[in-house]
Amino acid sequence: MSNNKTVRIALAGPGAFGIKHLDGLKNIEGVEVTSIIGRELGKAQEVATKYGAKHVTTDLNEALARPDVDAVILCTPTQMHAEQSIAAMKAGKHVQVEIPLCDKLEEGRAVVETQKKTGLVAMCGHTRRFNPSHQYVNKKIKAGEFHIQQMDVQTYFFRRTNMNALGQPRSWTDHLLWHHAAHTVDLFQYQTGSRVVKANAIQGPIHPNLGIAMDMSIQLQAENGAICTLSLSFNNDGPLGTFFRYIGDTATYIARYDDLFTGKEEKIDVSKVDVSMNGIELQDREFIAAIREGREPNSSVGQVLACYEVLDRLEKQLEA
Repeated sequence: MSNNKTVRIALAGPGAFGIKHLDGLKNIEGVEVTSIIGRELGKAQEVATKYGAKHVTTDLNEALARPDVDAVILCTPTQMHAEQSIAAMKAGKHVQVEIPLCDKLEEGRAVVETQKKTGLVAMCGHTRRFNPSHQYVNKKIKAGEFHIQQMDVQTYFFRRTNMNALGQPRSWTDHLLWHHAAHTVDLFQYQTGSRVVKANAIQGPIHPNLGIAMDMSIQLQAENGAICTLSLSFNNDGPLGTFFRYIGDTATYIARYDDLFTGKEEKIDVSKVDVSMNGIELQDREFIAAIREGREPNSSVGQVLACYEVLDRLEKQLEA
């Protein structure tokens, strides 16, 4: 595909996160959203009207068959991610699937195999790779100015009922291990440039209605010696979100979403790190650029599979 050709996109799952992608895509030149796929036709139609998509359907396959769709962004329930990614590539479409790639390792492996066979662009929404705050740290590491000794991460929500980011009831159950831990496990391996060789997890009580653990603690060690301590909770009635503390040999950095601070809470200006401060938009820019340039994107399904191998090991340990 030439660099100036319009990339035509179908977005499946116009919920809280789908909207973030549509807002990001608006800022990228030469991108047209041609189709919206949603479970509820009325809601999908509303979103399509707002963002100028001409086609609306409840059936992904109908969108995949369209000649005016070059690529698909999947913001659908976790359990559908792998199967839908494979369907998209089999239909000849590039695909960006939201995190997590899968909640069963063999399904993730099947996605990577399909990508190898088709040669299409397939990437997963590991947004932390793109947030300017984490990019800033990554650049310091690549320049040899900073080496991680420990990452200390807290992923905290207050979600004792099944709600999405907008506080609306959800049709599926979120998961601390396969979704929220995936961000940090991938980021740890990405930032250290080293594979996890030791992984340990413990979890708190299982919720009687949701059937999942609401609290979890994970320890990781990379081959290069760096360690990571990750605490996760759906029970936390306090500041929400994920807070990253990078403890290194030359500095301490604290990342809160797109903001970055020193260990002494001095704010670091990350506004010039990339063309936008919005991690989702930057992720979408990488997807579009990889399609135009015919190359592997950062956060390709092949690159992130190592994260899911670690999650699989942790799950087996928790079940034992």
